[in-house]
Amino acid sequence: MSNKNADAMLRLIEVMDTLREQCPWDREQTFDSLRHNTIEETYELVDAITDGNMDGIKEELGDLLLHVVFYSKLAQERGAFDFADVANAECDKLIYRHPHVYGDIHADTPEEVKRNWEALKLRKKNRKNGSLGGVPQSLPALVKAYRIGEKAAGVGFDWEKREDVWDKVKEETAEVETEIGSKDKQRLESEFGDLFFALVNACRLYDIDPELALERTNKKFIARFNGMEEQAAAQGRAFRELSAAEKNELWEQQKQKEH
Repeated sequence: MSNKNADAMLRLIEVMDTLREQCPWDREQTFDSLRHNTIEETYELVDAITDGNMDGIKEELGDLLLHVVFYSKLAQERGAFDFADVANAECDKLIYRHPHVYGDIHADTPEEVKRNWEALKLRKKNRKNGSLGGVPQSLPALVKAYRIGEKAAGVGFDWEKREDVWDKVKEETAEVETEIGSKDKQRLESEFGDLFFALVNACRLYDIDPELALERTNKKFIARFNGMEEQAAAQGRAFRELSAAEKNELWEQQKQKEH
């Protein structure tokens, strides 16, 4: 680490020490009280990354780094571990999981690296829950589905060719359509879940982040819809009072503005 980076890290740790001693708010914080803030900061970082906002990314990375230092400080006060223990444990883990860099294992493609990574994780932790045991329960469902697919693929449970996934998507789509006719909401929910899961796996096989793809579509829809309402207002009309044809016309106009 360069002196610049080492000095900055030491400064942050010292600032945390001072805040913990002198700030009433910082003094009363616990692991539990910080948990929701950490989740919020993580999503703020994700927003900045999605927007390509480099200043925002820098700021949110700083906020997350503060949380790492804060948790480490709380643990240090309990005599459990400190920041150095956290950093060194991570270094040891990275070295162990990169034998193609630090050892004599060969991995020439990103896919080989990922397979080795998952195999080493499973061997090191010896999870009773098997290959899927490392997927956090609290992950959002879309992200969790992606990680489940990754981990299953890591132990060889995957389509032989990525194009084959579309047969599964078509199969699940047909089952959704069948259940719509049955009017059984519970079974329909189950089939929609299967369809979502198949689509997430399709994203994985085509190297698409489904969370990012959906969020970008959300942002695109919001921009188009806001534009439609603004156009209607400029014409002196309430959007809800427009006919379906007029709304569709405004929608197409907004789409054209993107090209």
